[in-house]
Amino acid sequence: MESLQRNTHPKALLFSVRTPKVTDAEAMESLTELERLVTTLGYEVTGTMSQRQPTTSRVTVVGEGKLKELAQLTGGKGYRDRIKGNSAAPQQPSDTASTPEGPGMVVFDCDLSPSQIRNVEEALGVPVFDRTGVIIEIFNRHAKTRAARLQVDIARQTYQAPRLRDTGVGKERQSGRGSGETIIETEKRKVRDRLAELRHELQAVQREEEQRRMKRAELLGVALVGYTNAGKSSLMRALTGSDVLVEDKLFATLDTTIR
Repeated sequence: MESLQRNTHPKALLFSVRTPKVTDAEAMESLTELERLVTTLGYEVTGTMSQRQPTTSRVTVVGEGKLKELAQLTGGKGYRDRIKGNSAAPQQPSDTASTPEGPGMVVFDCDLSPSQIRNVEEALGVPVFDRTGVIIEIFNRHAKTRAARLQVDIARQTYQAPRLRDTGVGKERQSGRGSGETIIETEKRKVRDRLAELRHELQAVQREEEQRRMKRAELLGVALVGYTNAGKSSLMRALTGSDVLVEDKLFATLDTTIR
């Protein structure tokens, strides 16, 4: 119980794949920002790793040796062991690492394909995120207005759709409504239908917002625009005296504020 009280934040490890097109300075700057993003999600970043690769398109993103090194930290079995069938069954990602002090999540500072995420997760035994996945999760937590929540939901559905896993069960044909479709095909169709509903609802919200803007057409407007955590909310609070959330985190405030 005492150890849980000392550190209640789950741990994460960051990994930078350095391709020839990215300089060391750019890689370090990007990794620093990724650390702030992961911290915003409530994780404690325990360390960073990197590897030079000619491309990020490898089936496991990184080399076999580096993947085994990562697996030693997370308690995973490693990719080569998995594909050779040395383990009884593919290891499934869990919310916590297999080793007590190991990271419970690995975040890559690049975009990964669905198959890459699946391969690395099975090798490491912990959840694997890419940069886009982390940002979408932050947006999902911080969106407050109806329009913002709809936009984030659309982005999330679009991101997750190709990541629906085509497992053995998913390849089975189903009976009844939608018979002839595999379960995975049915799930993808549900995502498409959901996206259509979300876009229709967002259009309705945007029409309402446009009507409100027309009522303010005679007023002089001033906009505060800038990158996340640049100080827009602090300036808005100073200018208007309104209770705008101010927090030293990336994307702490996601919704547009009008005063």
